[in-house]
Parts: sequence; C-alpha cells; structure tokens
Amino acid sequence: MPTRRQFLVLSSTAALTGLLAESPASAADATAQPYASYWHPATILDWDPSTDRDARYNRSTVPLAKRVVPARPANAHAHAGEARVQALVAYAPTSNNPAQGSLDMNYYATNYWQYIDELVFWGGSASEGLILAPNPTVTDAAHRNGVRVIGNVFLPPTAYGGQIQWVRDFVRREGDRFPVADKMIQVARHHGFDGWFLNQETAGGNAQLAADMRDFIVYLKKSGLRVIWYDAMTDSGSVSWQNALTARNQMFFAQSDEMFLNFWWSTQGLANSAALAKQMGRSPYDLASGVDVEANGYNTSVGWASVFPEGKPHTTSLGFYRPEWTFKSASSPADFYARDNRFWVGPNGDPANTTTTANWKGVAHYVTELTPITSLPFVTNFNTGHGRKFAVNGILRSSQVWNNLSLQDVLPTWRWSVTGTGPKVTPSLDWDDPYDGGTALKITGTPLSSNDVKLFATSLKLTGDSQFEIVHRTGTGPSRLQAVLRFGTVEKVLDLGGVSGAWRRSVFPLGEHSGSTLTEISLRVLPGAAVTALIGRIGVTNPVLTPPVAPSNVRVEQVSRTNATTMSARLTWTRSAGAVRQYRVYKWTGTERIFLGGTTNDAYFVPAIPLNPGETAQIEIEAVTEAFDVSPPARVAITGTP
Repeated sequence: MPTRRQFLVLSSTAALTGLLAESPASAADATAQPYASYWHPATILDWDPSTDRDARYNRSTVPLAKRVVPARPANAHAHAGEARVQALVAYAPTSNNPAQGSLDMNYYATNYWQYIDELVFWGGSASEGLILAPNPTVTDAAHRNGVRVIGNVFLPPTAYGGQIQWVRDFVRREGDRFPVADKMIQVARHHGFDGWFLNQETAGGNAQLAADMRDFIVYLKKSGLRVIWYDAMTDSGSVSWQNALTARNQMFFAQSDEMFLNFWWSTQGLANSAALAKQMGRSPYDLASGVDVEANGYNTSVGWASVFPEGKPHTTSLGFYRPEWTFKSASSPADFYARDNRFWVGPNGDPANTTTTANWKGVAHYVTELTPITSLPFVTNFNTGHGRKFAVNGILRSSQVWNNLSLQDVLPTWRWSVTGTGPKVTPSLDWDDPYDGGTALKITGTPLSSNDVKLFATSLKLTGDSQFEIVHRTGTGPSRLQAVLRFGTVEKVLDLGGVSGAWRRSVFPLGEHSGSTLTEISLRVLPGAAVTALIGRIGVTNPVLTPPVAPSNVRVEQVSRTNATTMSARLTWTRSAGAVRQYRVYKWTGTERIFLGGTTNDAYFVPAIPLNPGETAQIEIEAVTEAFDVSPPARVAITGTP
C-alpha cells in the first residue's frame, strides 16, 4: 500500500491537538457532557433518539441558506457556476468530541465558507466507530452560510483494523430494506445534516458485495439525502484507487450525487473522467479531484492546470482533504487566520488580486465566492465562533475562552479587499474588544487617499421600513469613517460622524430605496492621520416593535459538580414562538449577568457554572432573533449540591 494512502488512513484515527496559545480553563464532567454521535454498523441498529441521552443535544436547527453569486465578483479570473469545492475536515477525534463546543479557543473555526460547497465531517476509526454524525455546531455554521454538511462512513483497510464483515453488515438486506441505511436516514434527519460520504476501503470483497453497495446507495438516495462516493472500491468488490472516473467505478458514480477522486490523478485522467461523466449524462463537476493538504497545506504541490486549465472551462470540481492544516500548523490564533487567508485567498491576502508567481494562488483565483446574505434581516457582529471572552451589547459578560460554531456570524465576503492609492488601512478580526460575541472588525492605518474596505456581497430586497445600522468606536482618535451601500451602479454614502469614544450605534433609514436590491456593503476610510477603528455590528433590518417570546418549560436535566466552585448542567426548554437565531444562557448573581453559553437548539449543556456548595444560582435563558432582538428571560434555579 503506497505511503500517501497509509498516511490518509492513519490520520483518520489520530487525535487532533491544536497548537494555539489558549487552553481549556476546566474540563466538563464526563457524566454530563454530551458528545457527537458515532457507531459501527451493528450498533447503529440499536440507536433510538428517544433513548440516546445525547440525541437532543446533537441537533442542528439552522436551515440551509440560499446562496448567490455577487453582483460584482471580486476576481475576474475566477469562474462562477463551474467547479465546486468539497472540504473533508476532521474537527476532533471520533470519540469524546463535545457536541456543543467547549471552554477552549483552540478550535478550527471554519470561516471561508464562501468558497466551500460541501463540508464532509471527516473521521472514523476501527476501534471507535465507523459512521460519524457531524457536530450540530458545525452544521449550524455551515447552513447559515449556505453550505451542505455531510456525515462520514469510514470502512478502513484491513491493515488498519478494517473487517470485511463490517462491510457486509453495512449493506445487509432485510427484504427490500437496508436496515443500516434506514438508521442513517433517521440520524441525518434528526441531527439536521444533508447526506453521507461513503469511504469503503476494506479489502476482501467480491462482485456481489459491490452490487449490494450500489443498491445501498440507490436506497439511501431515495430518502432525498445526498450521497458522495469515494474512489476506492471497484465493480469487482476489490479496493483499487482509480484516481479517475473509469469503467471500474462508474457503477457507483452513476447512483451517487458526487464522487471524490483519489489524489493521484493526471491531466489526461481528469480529462477522460470529465468526458465519461458527460457521456453518462452527468456534469463533470459532480467529480471532485482530491488534493491532500493535511501535511503541507498551501505548500502542497498541485497540478492546478489539470483541474483549472487557463482560458478554458474547469475540468472537474475540487476536493480538499484536511484543510484544517491551517489551524493545526499554526502557533497562535493570529497565525491561524493568516494561514487560513493565504490558503483560501492567496499570498496577496486580497481575493481581488491573486496575481502571483507562487504555485498556490488561493481558491479565490479559480472559484467565485458566494454570499448567503439574501434575505432580511441581516446582522453580523463578526463573531468567528471562538474567542477569549464574550460581550453582549458592548458589556463584557464573560472572560472565559470558548468555542461554539453555532454562535458564528456570517463573516465578510471579501477578506481583505481594500481599494485606494498609496498606503492602505489594514482590516482584521479582533478578539480583544468585541461588541457582541467574541470578535470585532478592526481597521488600522494611515491612509493617504480614500480607502474602501469591501466587506459584504448581498442580495437584499429592501422595503419602506428597512434601515442600516452600524456600531463602532474609535477611542480618542477621529473616525473619518463612512458606510458605503451599493445598489447596482448607485452608491449611498453614510457619514458615521467624528470621535466615537465608547461604542456608538448609528441607524440610517433606507425607505427611499424601497424595492431596490442592496448588493454591497463597504466601509470608507477618509485620508488623514492614523486611524484605529473597531466595528462591532453591521445590520440591515426591518425594525420589529414587539420583542420575541421567551422560551418556556425550562428543565434542569442533570447537574454535576466539576470542582469545588463549578457545576455543569444539562438544560432543556420549549422553543419560543417565531424565528429564533439562538438562545443565550446566563447566571444572574443579583448584580450582574455572567454569560454561560448559547445554542440554536432547545437543549444546551452548560460546561461551567460558578457555584459554591450550598449556593443557589438563578439561570436565565433568553431568545435572540436574527436581528438580535432579545426576549425576556426564562428562569430556573440550580443549587450547588447536585
């Protein structure tokens, strides 16, 4: 078995240990902590959400957002409507993976969703489990950005613990049913994700087993779930990576939505694959040419011209294996975000300018970004889904490090595209002074000309009630900031005033543009002395006069002591009426509110409640809408003695 293939298999079972600076403050009690779901083919048959105590905590509730091509894409070289991008990401080990985030900033906070079409929740091992359901946090963030999330099935090579009996168990029939497929359908619908990636690499099969696998795919697809097939098993039942679409694997591709081609493809092989796909009446973009970036990230040698021939349509789509290299190889959060920017956007750090002699020009050089900002309200606090602290409306509510992608906002479409002549300002994401959540947008520099920081591509149909809001601060220095809203070829410039000092919220009515479509949001920095500005929120909303309804029937399902001064708890409630973006959980001390966490779900595990023995704490849960309107709190008491 070739070395690269061994590396691929071994990496599936390896524990992921990040290298960032922040570390957990405390470990959650194992008896209360819910974990992401995984099974073997035999054990999934016993799964029942009514008896799985973690099932309620593993649901994603965010619908898949609609995405569109921007009115003015950043890069003229990139193609729209051709190659798609799959990302196979391992966020954590298969087992003991906290379902709803944890008290640790050390996490791969995926945030270049605009270039990704599907996220495969990679993992699995012979000793732990072969069938993995994604964390609901990952699905929440992906769906908010219009990206499908795919669970993973890993049937490993025999050299790494694979058993051909597991494959037989996987495709076993009962009459006209496939029991394992029925359970996988039930899992996907309960958990809220979009389909399954089938990676069958166990040797020892025969033609009948291959036919059974094909029929399994047909059965699974009838449910409406997406199925992605991995190029390994062939029509004879043997495992032989084709690195192309061939007569030996086309029976599986014919029944699947897509196929991920193994890494050793060639220019001619991809051209032949595209031609065969077309002969089958399929799009060549249903084939993803695999690129293994786990070891070297953007230093990986890639035959880009084979996938993206210059001056011609793309040959196939693209599949990245383990792009979380940008996180695993980083030395700090700032280093991670710099590496991630270079991976997706290129060494110039500007999706509008990918001209470089480097082999790795960034995905933005080839694939046009997409935006999910297509309906009102749209509000972002630039929350990346992890942080060093948590603020609410400009007030610090927690100094605890954390990660929870369910709370991630839609981040700027273009990072970073700044127009102007001479020295330009530098935009960045800042974890030191958030307005709401864990992050703010920071702009620094001394521009000698007007600089436009292009932020969001949108497709928002405005009404007579629509308004633009922005929250920013500049400390003691001048603002010299303007918001620039674009309606097709028309620009509307909004002056944000002078020195802001503390956080300042500005609201601008947009009724005069009723019926128009807002297509871009930018910030303009006027020339002058040095600028340091923080942007805490940007939104386009139709104001609602009545607050959302509070959740009800709050229940404490379990309380466990984690140490002498901290408890953990499982909480459930009945969802509020109407659309809710998230629920936030606080401890009320009588004088202040301490942020404990949040979820889009109606069940949340609170990993750390400051609570001394014998103390009774008032826990508050509030509903937060897409416009960040907040309900009155629902309350429940927890005592310091479990």
